[in-house]
Amino acid sequence: MKVVKVVGMGGSMKPGSTSIRTLEAALHAAAAAGAETELLDIRLLDLPIYTPDLEPTTGVRRLVEAVAAADGLLWCSPVYHGSISGAFKNALDWLELLSSREPKYLTDKVVGLISTAGGVQGLQAINTMEFVVRALRGWTVPLVLPLDRTWQAIDVDGTIRDEGLKNKLWQLGQEVVRAASRLSARA
Repeated sequence: MKVVKVVGMGGSMKPGSTSIRTLEAALHAAAAAGAETELLDIRLLDLPIYTPDLEPTTGVRRLVEAVAAADGLLWCSPVYHGSISGAFKNALDWLELLSSREPKYLTDKVVGLISTAGGVQGLQAINTMEFVVRALRGWTVPLVLPLDRTWQAIDVDGTIRDEGLKNKLWQLGQEVVRAASRLSARA
């Protein structure tokens, strides 16, 4: 049986962000379900602003190759002004380089969605990411995690102290592996 690869993409430009901590927890669950995992921290990729015809940097190539090789993805963006962050949107824009691949974009890839908000606007970022997944021909799993007031659930050191949140992240990581296994077996 093929080992499923799940790539987590997200974070923010803030070191130790709650979005990267939640993404790590979901990836841990995916690994426990038997997946090979990889974390793409937006801040560490150091992506230039997407510009058509710009020569891809090392970070851009790493992003594009990891997403192309993935069977499943976990995306996590902080919520900025009711939507995804500019840095996360920029990473998504670089996925345009997958347009010349076969299959194109995110065809036959499963995506789990997480947003982290300081307030209560988490679902709007989830909706934005879902529109992008659909535009890129991917599939989202039904379980989505719009996480509001994450500063109350995650300590400054990154420890997730809310057991309910830990369980939801575990479920999402496992669900992405299960769905990706089924879809990749059919592809």
